[in-house]
Amino acid sequence: MFDIITFGSATRDTFVKIEKNSYKILSKDSLKNGNFFCFPLGSKIFIEEISVSTGGGGTNTACAFVNQGFKTAYCGKIGDDKRGEAILEDLKKFKINTSLVKKTKNYLTAYSIIFSLFSAGQLKRAERTILLYRGACHFITKKDISFNRIKQAKWFYLAPLSGSAVVIFEPLVKFAKENNIKVASNLGKTQLELDKKILNPILKQIDILILNLEEASLLSGEKEEKKIIKKINQVFNGVLVITKGREGSIVYDGKKLYQAKAPAVSVVEKTGAGDAFASGFLSGLLKKNNLKYAIQLATANAISCIQKIGAKNGLLKKGQWGKCQPVKVSEIIF
Repeated sequence: MFDIITFGSATRDTFVKIEKNSYKILSKDSLKNGNFFCFPLGSKIFIEEISVSTGGGGTNTACAFVNQGFKTAYCGKIGDDKRGEAILEDLKKFKINTSLVKKTKNYLTAYSIIFSLFSAGQLKRAERTILLYRGACHFITKKDISFNRIKQAKWFYLAPLSGSAVVIFEPLVKFAKENNIKVASNLGKTQLELDKKILNPILKQIDILILNLEEASLLSGEKEEKKIIKKINQVFNGVLVITKGREGSIVYDGKKLYQAKAPAVSVVEKTGAGDAFASGFLSGLLKKNNLKYAIQLATANAISCIQKIGAKNGLLKKGQWGKCQPVKVSEIIF
C-alpha cells in the first residue's frame, strides 16, 4: 500500500547562468507582450555556471513526499536513454518506488534548458526562461498505466499533465473515485483549456485543487480574488489552494478563507517552487489534518526549494523548517 502515487512529468534539467553582459532584457515598457530575453544574433554567449539535475512535476513532488516520510511511488513515462536512466537513478536514490515507470523506445526523455537571469540593472529579481523538449512523459497513455497495481494507494497526486498526457487526467480521477482513493491535483494550461463539459465534472471529483493565481483566473474567467474563489466554488467542492508567488497563498475550504504571506528571501533559482508548495501542503494536511499547518509547511518547503539550484535539492526533510519559521496564517469566514 502506497501513501501517495504521483503522476506527471519527468525531465532532465540543465541550469545555465549566463554572463550578465551577454544578454539584454527588453522591458514591457517598450513592448506590448511582456519582457523579452535577447541574445545578439550570430554571437558567442559565455556561461558562468552550469548544473544538471532531474525535474518535472511528477518526480519533484514524489521526492518531496518521500522526504516527509510517506511511502511514495511515481507513475510516469521515460525514454529508453541516458536521460531516462538518470531519472530512475535519482528516484531510487530518494527511495521512491519506480515499478510503475514505463520505459519506451518511441520517445526520448523530456529535457529542459533553464536560463537563470540575475541582472540587477534590468530585473528587480531573479528570473528564468525555459526551453522545453517534449519527451516521453508528455505522451503517456492509459495503456502505460497498470491500473490494477495503482489501486493500492491512499492518495493520487496529479501534477500538470501537458500536451498529449492530458488524456490520462479524466481516467485517473474516475478510477480514484471508484476505488476510494483521494486526489490532489495541480492543473496545467492544457487541462485548464479542456472544454468545460469535460473539465467541470472532473473537478467535482477532486479533493484538493492547487492553482497559481494566473491559472485560477483562467479557470474562473475572473480577475479579483473573491470572485475567482466564488466562481470556482460553483464547480469544485474540495479544498482550493491558490498560490501567489511572493504575495503568499490563500486556501478556501468551503467555509473559511486562510491567508498567509510569503517571507521575503533572496531567490537562487525558483524552478520547482510550485511543486514544493503543493507537495508540502498535502504532506502537512496528511500529517495533522490542519489547514494552517499545511500552509506553513508548504510555504517553508517552497522557500527552501528556491534557495538552491535544482527542483529537488532544497526540499525539506521530515521535521525540518529550513530558514523559514512557520508563517502566520489568518482566517476569515468567507
